[in-house]
Amino acid sequence: MKEFNNIGSKMKEFFRKLQNINYLPKPYESYTTLSLWNDPYISKKMLEAHLNDKNDIASRNKIMLNKTVEFIARRFGINEGIDICDFGCGPGLYTSQFAELGANVTGVDVSKRSIEYAKKIAEEKNLKITYVLQNYLEFEGDKHFDLVSMIYCDFCVLSPDQRKNLLNKFYRLLTDNGSIILDVYSINHFNTIKEEHNYQQSSNIIDYWSNFWSDQPYYIFNNTFKYEKEKLLLHKHTIIEEKRTREILNWLQCYTIQSLQDELRQNGFNMIEYYSDMTGEPYRIDSTEIAIVAQKIK
Repeated sequence: MKEFNNIGSKMKEFFRKLQNINYLPKPYESYTTLSLWNDPYISKKMLEAHLNDKNDIASRNKIMLNKTVEFIARRFGINEGIDICDFGCGPGLYTSQFAELGANVTGVDVSKRSIEYAKKIAEEKNLKITYVLQNYLEFEGDKHFDLVSMIYCDFCVLSPDQRKNLLNKFYRLLTDNGSIILDVYSINHFNTIKEEHNYQQSSNIIDYWSNFWSDQPYYIFNNTFKYEKEKLLLHKHTIIEEKRTREILNWLQCYTIQSLQDELRQNGFNMIEYYSDMTGEPYRIDSTEIAIVAQKIK
């Protein structure tokens, strides 16, 4: 009888876990950023993705990255004397190029592995870049910048309160004539995404995704949810291994030109330009991204 009850309890627990896999959280109910970027194994895979210049998994591919730097350099006249802070700098793919153009550069990122790599490259190239290992939501300093950059739609992963706090931080950190440049996902991106539910199994096949989440065997359940009212996407990943279960939540806020403009204005910024992407391509009505330049409202 006792054995039967134990089996019943285990089945109930198993059923509860299955239900939780498909549970729809409230918008921005919880965050898993630190577990994603500082997990010893996953952070290694993320760095590999950053440094793979042929795809857009974690950073823009090499062609797009170089075009982005060229546009930003041309638009803001990057040269000796300009002070730039790159929020979410990762392994320094942009900060290194900004510094090579003569800018005084600061990079902020929460990933220890990425910052260590960025520092290594800066030392090898003899580039004077200040790297700060910190959650950029907590970053503060006395230095003021002519330009704050936030690249690859990083702004979209934040909640409304976090975005508000971040924009207030940008306002404090910028010089009087300073600017921000960032990109976001558009409402077109939201409309192209479908709600999906699937699972996969890890394997010994040597490719990027077959063993991304762990070096141990695992099953991963992937859920894509859409929040129509908020124009918010959630990519939810439940990773089940023999000895642990983890959950990764990736929130993505999507915008129209008007909604982005309103949010910036409510937090002290005037959007003065917008583009289809960070290379400065003219905005198209079917663009899946929006890149903007904004300045402080004085």
